[in-house]
Amino acid sequence: MSLPLEGLSAIVTGAGRGLGRAEALELARLGASVVVNDYGQPGRDGSGTASSGPADDVVAEIVAAGGTAVAHTGDVADFAQARALVALAADTFGKLDILVNNAGILRDRMVFSMTEDEWDSVIRVHLKGHFNTTHFASVHWRERSKAAGGPVYGRIVNTSSEAFLAGSAGQPNYAAAKGGIVGLTTSTALALAKYGVTANAICPRARTRMTEDVFAGFGVPDAGALDSLSPEHVAPLVGYLASPAADRVNGQLLVVHGGMVAVVERPCVSAQFDTGNDVFTFKELDAVLTPYYAERSPGQTFAATEVLGLKRR
Repeated sequence: MSLPLEGLSAIVTGAGRGLGRAEALELARLGASVVVNDYGQPGRDGSGTASSGPADDVVAEIVAAGGTAVAHTGDVADFAQARALVALAADTFGKLDILVNNAGILRDRMVFSMTEDEWDSVIRVHLKGHFNTTHFASVHWRERSKAAGGPVYGRIVNTSSEAFLAGSAGQPNYAAAKGGIVGLTTSTALALAKYGVTANAICPRARTRMTEDVFAGFGVPDAGALDSLSPEHVAPLVGYLASPAADRVNGQLLVVHGGMVAVVERPCVSAQFDTGNDVFTFKELDAVLTPYYAERSPGQTFAATEVLGLKRR
């Protein structure tokens, strides 16, 4: 019996540790050949001998389990290096079928304390990084589709966050980047559907090196028990979205953690007001909007804070 992703090739960015590592291992377990991307060069051990880096370590795990993988240590936020990443997958495996964008960093601070560099660096790695790889993957699929005279196989799984949905007060840069990724995902889903490509976004909650401070207050599981915030809860959904089984799943946003997957519906219009004239006046807006908001709770904003309470039933 063939595996769900057998014969397919994948890129997973930020895959040296944490979520990306779990996702790369899962895709390989399901049969995909994987390019494991993680920014940085191999280091040196205490004796001065060159040692492998995180990407190489994950490749070694995949190969040891009988899979196929290669490492890429470039910066996905660099346009040229993102091009090289997609080219590596196509040249090594003959084509690219799956792109999982996971690479990211945190520079948490309140908006009034945040520096320009803290803002720029997070937007660059998360949002620009997602765009760069998506751009070159989409060029690859469009060219293949034109050559084939019809749709090809393509899957994009992007990584957003509940910080965007709930409005994390201490993460304005991160929340903005993750919201931008959702916009990028829905736009890409519409643009690439005719080529056979789907694009979806997930909001994972996981305890990783990047989020250890964020989830410091969450309980640690007993010895031998699986952490409800383990990346292993997230990876199966990525494997599913990357598979032929998810052919009809496109332009979607899903929250995933602790044995639970929640499908997030698109925003709805809660009220509409029309001017009785050619254009609204201040007085007319005051007459309709002020009483409307007077009846709403001050805490009822566009932020969907209820997603933070989601848990397995």
